[in-house]
Amino acid sequence: MRHTRRQFLNSSVAACIAAAKARPVAPSDQVRIGLIGCGGISVGDTNAFLAHPECEVVAICDVDDARIQKTLERLAALGRRRPDAVKDFRRIIERKDVDVCLICTPDHWHALPAIAACRAGKDVYCEKPLATTIGEGRLMRDVAREHGRVCQMGTQWRSGEHYREAVELVRSGKIGKVRQVRCWAYLDWITDIGNPPDEPVPPGVDYDMWLGPAPKRPFNRNRFHFNFRWFWDYAGGLMTDWGVHLINIALWAMGPEWPKSVVASGGKYLLKDNSETPDTQIAVYDFPTYTLIWEHQVQCGLGPDRREHGVMFTGSEATLIVDTSGWEVIAEPKKRGMVEMKRRARTDENVRIAHVRSFLDAIKSRAQPNENFDVGHHVSAVAHLGNIALRSRNRIEWDPAAERITNHEPANAFLTRSYRPPWKLA
Repeated sequence: MRHTRRQFLNSSVAACIAAAKARPVAPSDQVRIGLIGCGGISVGDTNAFLAHPECEVVAICDVDDARIQKTLERLAALGRRRPDAVKDFRRIIERKDVDVCLICTPDHWHALPAIAACRAGKDVYCEKPLATTIGEGRLMRDVAREHGRVCQMGTQWRSGEHYREAVELVRSGKIGKVRQVRCWAYLDWITDIGNPPDEPVPPGVDYDMWLGPAPKRPFNRNRFHFNFRWFWDYAGGLMTDWGVHLINIALWAMGPEWPKSVVASGGKYLLKDNSETPDTQIAVYDFPTYTLIWEHQVQCGLGPDRREHGVMFTGSEATLIVDTSGWEVIAEPKKRGMVEMKRRARTDENVRIAHVRSFLDAIKSRAQPNENFDVGHHVSAVAHLGNIALRSRNRIEWDPAAERITNHEPANAFLTRSYRPPWKLA
């Protein structure tokens, strides 16, 4: 019988979860998870937590009864206890038996649960991007600091061994002075999602709660569940989706600098559906010591160096390229003595498991994990600035101390957003 790679990975993760369940853990060492959001990403994230013996999911929350039921069935199939299920995230946060809030909601529902959880004394693992605006992310970071919470953003590549090796090579100076970094995602699996009409809310869905702080709109299946990321009310398109993953690696290697200015170009040139975010985009960031370029396209998979995605560090001695399949160092033709190197790797669910391990270890030590909210805010904000430059149709200059755009006041309107009553960001 022929098995696919996905089947192998699923069986491997299931084996890790079964092994973890079999290991006894003292009650004082247990970490009790409250899951907020039962969509697709919650599968990988809950599996990554359950691969560690101290973790148990005690409560789950979603606005869609079908998603709740699917999650209950999946956890039962893994041999786990049946968690309580609710449709209001506040019922998760108020529970005394929840240690960690795992936030797997659409982006527009990241800030409020994370902030409330920190104020309630919970630690937080929140999917990327940190928020839908720079202002939300800044408040999330500040509240986490104020309340001394351990918080991790779910960009698991930060815990990948071959990514760490690539970053160390860049930082070591072996490829010389890096003056340009290029990140790209050319994704041929993103298709036209069509133009379905507005329709009645599906049974079992609390649509008003799903909208939450976002503007009131009729229900449209394209704005719901996975495709929410292509609409400005809820997310930032590929720039804050894949962009956060790849820019994260770039900033990890290059350091905590902020860009001085950003310019962007792009639009919907190919897709004819009712999505809003660009199918083609380029953003150029002027950092103090280097230039960063982001680019994405959909319905094509042939990017720079014939790769679907990657991060390319151009140094004076050599160029380093890293993606999910490994890294490669290519020497400059006129440079003698530079040894070309290549390392093949596989980015699978073990990387996500390692990222959760970093978080769990930090919970025990009360140190900061490798993608804490300070790092998550920095990475997410850089991605947001690329979208702000595009949407304002201006080159923007950035003051990192004030977190304000200094040369085009109308662009500052994109730093925050209005919340639909009764929801408030405070």
